[in-house]
Amino acid sequence: MHLWSFTNWASLLFLGFAVLLFHRYPSPSSQYMAEEVPKSIYDFSVKDIRGNDVPLSNYNGKVLLIVNVASKCGFTQSNYKELNILYEKYKDQGFEILAFPCNQFGWQEPGTNEKIQETACTMFKAEFPIFDKIEVNGKNAAPLYKFLKSEKGGILGDGIKWNFTKFLVSKEGKVVERYAPTTSPLKIEKDIQNLLGSS
Repeated sequence: MHLWSFTNWASLLFLGFAVLLFHRYPSPSSQYMAEEVPKSIYDFSVKDIRGNDVPLSNYNGKVLLIVNVASKCGFTQSNYKELNILYEKYKDQGFEILAFPCNQFGWQEPGTNEKIQETACTMFKAEFPIFDKIEVNGKNAAPLYKFLKSEKGGILGDGIKWNFTKFLVSKEGKVVERYAPTTSPLKIEKDIQNLLGSS
């Protein structure tokens, strides 16, 4: 009888110690479970070209085209021209273009944020928002781009392949489609119209 009681007490003591240890040093899996998994792009905040924080929830209810841009790429002239056409045509219907400069592909966006803004707005006449220069691939990839790639992978892997990869996002902040750099913006127009018409 005394031995049984001692065993019970020892078990309870050990269990109490294990519970205390678990609460003090939670397992990695429980730490990950505690983190909020992003459900839409509205869970992210980015920086504008001047370094100010911009919650993407500001764009709630709008159709978005998110593009990694560069000033010195072979696709630059045609993409900016067609992006401007789309923006002018649909901006009053709830459409926005979010442009993220990136220097990871052929070092074709080497300038400072000030220089990038001047080039985009003066030379290419961009009226849509240009954001802070970011990385879209690798360990320093912007959290937004990690999310975009996880939602819509590409051909031969999820990594962004080149400048002017485009992601189309619904009014609910869900990634609907991904387009290769070679897809001209005007070829996306029908998809944009469909999302703008959806409730």
